[in-house]
Amino acid sequence: MNVLVYTFIVLLIAQIGVELVLLFLNAKHVAGHQGTVPESFRGFCTQEVFDKSLTYTLAKLQFDVLETLFGAMILAVVILGKWLPWMLDLFGNVWGSGIWGNALSFLAIGVVLSIPTLPLEYYNQFALEARFGFNKSTRRLWVLDKVKELLLSFVIGTPVLALLLWMVTLYPSTWWFWGFVALFSFQLLMLILYPRLILPIFNKLSPLKDGELKERLFQLADRTGFSAKTIEVIDGSKRSTHSNAYFTGFGRFRRIVLFDTLIEQMTHEQIEAVLAHEIGHYKKGHVPKMILMSGLFTLVGLFCVYWLSLQPAFYEAFGFAPAQGIICIFLLFSYLSGLVTFWTTPLFNAWSRKHEYEADAFAKLHIGSATPLTSALEKLSEKNLSNLVPHPLYSTFYYSHPTLLEREQRLL
Repeated sequence: MNVLVYTFIVLLIAQIGVELVLLFLNAKHVAGHQGTVPESFRGFCTQEVFDKSLTYTLAKLQFDVLETLFGAMILAVVILGKWLPWMLDLFGNVWGSGIWGNALSFLAIGVVLSIPTLPLEYYNQFALEARFGFNKSTRRLWVLDKVKELLLSFVIGTPVLALLLWMVTLYPSTWWFWGFVALFSFQLLMLILYPRLILPIFNKLSPLKDGELKERLFQLADRTGFSAKTIEVIDGSKRSTHSNAYFTGFGRFRRIVLFDTLIEQMTHEQIEAVLAHEIGHYKKGHVPKMILMSGLFTLVGLFCVYWLSLQPAFYEAFGFAPAQGIICIFLLFSYLSGLVTFWTTPLFNAWSRKHEYEADAFAKLHIGSATPLTSALEKLSEKNLSNLVPHPLYSTFYYSHPTLLEREQRLL
């Protein structure tokens, strides 16, 4: 067996091992808190809610174990069984091996390999989430969402990938740089177009009704220098009772978006604090920093694809032939790169948690008190049955947000 294949197996086993260890540590840690609400949470969390959050967390962790093992099995079968070159040839016979044919084949392979995970997604939505009262979606809506996602992936993905493949033929040695310029420009364009063209395909957006809340939120936006033309409400409740708030776009294209569930669950003061936190992300420059980091990853990724395309031993080890072209490198990179980037997860989550602390401090400063934000965070934790007692290693590795207790202690 080729050394590169052995490397794949080692990396896959290492990732599965770390994921399972963290899942089991978290499950044991959570189970150990059953029966008594920690003193730090007794002010807002009843025994009933705390027990339900633990049960929900343990159920999710069990599902995560299944999902992890199943995903690893699918990846191992596809890579070791050399399904990718076989499927590329299969779809190539349908659409050809030109630029557009390869782009369509790449996306079609992704669709085929996503099919085995559909039963797990269905179970998560209509069994697990429904069991705890979160699911509000219907089976018809779920199917329609999948169909829309499929169509959008082809409508948007095909020309973007075709453009990359065209650049490969046009600039054989520097396509990775020009490809980055094109993809980064497209990413910026999507920040403007997504809330206007894509989001309405899935959700209904409507202006926040006139009244005290709207006036309060616009006053907050004005005094923080975050001028927004509109505050919109999204009908998140048609799929889930989970709640959130965010803003989309940048510059004069930005919009404030509130989940209808958030408006139902919180007081005006709490919603103002949540929005102040989101504005804090904008004012602290977190958005452009994340965009630049994403662009850097795109640049590095495209250079890796270019470099690997010059190493025949790499793609031949996984069953591809030189005649299949650079599309085979794109395929391998898309399915194997996660085995490497997985190990950077705690670093980027630590960076994200730093941003959350900064946004919390901004909200506290401009609201004038930490109390509205802490009460809002407590309400979010209660309504979403968040894990209040995660294992420290698990939260350090996976959490992009600090735990509730960490955030409250920092806000003191």
